[in-house]
Amino acid sequence: MKTLITNARIVSPDVEIDGGALLLENDRIAAVIRPGGALPDADATIDAEGRMAMPGFIDIHAHGADHHDVCDASVEAIRHIARRKLQEGVTTWLPTTLTQPQDRLEQVAAECAKYFANQEFCKTPGLHVEGPFINVKNAGAQNPQFVRPPNLAELKAIHDIAPALIVSIAPDVDGALEVIRGAKALGITSSAAHTSSTSAQIMAAKAAGLTHLTHFGNAMTPLHHREIGVVGTGLLDNDIMIELICDTIHLCPDMLRVVFKVVPIERLMMITDSMAASWIGNGETSLGGLAVVVRDGAARLKEGGALAGSALLFNEGVRNIAGLIPLPLHQIVKATSWNQARSLGLEDLGKLEPGYFADIVLLDSDFGVWKTLVNGQVR
Repeated sequence: MKTLITNARIVSPDVEIDGGALLLENDRIAAVIRPGGALPDADATIDAEGRMAMPGFIDIHAHGADHHDVCDASVEAIRHIARRKLQEGVTTWLPTTLTQPQDRLEQVAAECAKYFANQEFCKTPGLHVEGPFINVKNAGAQNPQFVRPPNLAELKAIHDIAPALIVSIAPDVDGALEVIRGAKALGITSSAAHTSSTSAQIMAAKAAGLTHLTHFGNAMTPLHHREIGVVGTGLLDNDIMIELICDTIHLCPDMLRVVFKVVPIERLMMITDSMAASWIGNGETSLGGLAVVVRDGAARLKEGGALAGSALLFNEGVRNIAGLIPLPLHQIVKATSWNQARSLGLEDLGKLEPGYFADIVLLDSDFGVWKTLVNGQVR
């Protein structure tokens, strides 16, 4: 099956072509055609009418959408979230768990594994296990009732049911470094989260195998002039990858400007950290058994008011950054998919180049999603 996308503004890492075309053959990109180039025959043609074509977004941290949560432990919930993610232009998603009892997390993994076996909407190569191995002092919207010491056997039990690609863990709690080392041996990326770590503790965790920082700036030690904490270490270090919730709530616009000015684009990864509040507008829902109120785009715990994940849609986050950051789109696009793919070893994703998977989002000028293709098929 050959599909031709014509009249597209092609935006890929370090590439921007107005009026270009993409030839898709089965599940791969076969050719990128510049303006004026001969257009080959195809079985189907999609006229993009000047819209942007970007690599499908990769959301490595998202708990839910539209009143559904990964921790509902239901394959139907996973399917519903994946369908909604697709409507945001996301073509690869890591279902993200919460701090819950071990038996519940294993149930969640089992339901996710059912979806992994028949991926109708987004690709889902694995889980993001956020908690339960966090610092209870930094629990934020994670349920403190289920926080417990790091335990590699628990992580491996989940991983054996459905592969875990990321574990978010607090490096400052006893036993964390051993789990980080063990996770690395299993091929699981460790990310610092919900932590009171000092800079020295983050660097020790990095030596043990830690490579990411979860929802940067949130539930972690801030930058201080006598102890730079997790935030300062993320700004200073040359290697650690940084997750960013770009809703202008979790990080204010000026903080986003600081991060994009100080940190090379190659280390930044846009996420949503979305939960059941996304897609619902103002209203009430829950997160890990805790009541949540959504108002004016912000999801907060009903009790205490802590931010409870986000109601962000991925394409809206891209729009926010395009409006805030003085970088060309062919640079910004690195933070939407390519950096995520590189950091997790997801091969042939994140670029619009021959040989890469034909995972593509077609966007209007205001970053509204027009069509999303996975493996060359409109879904």
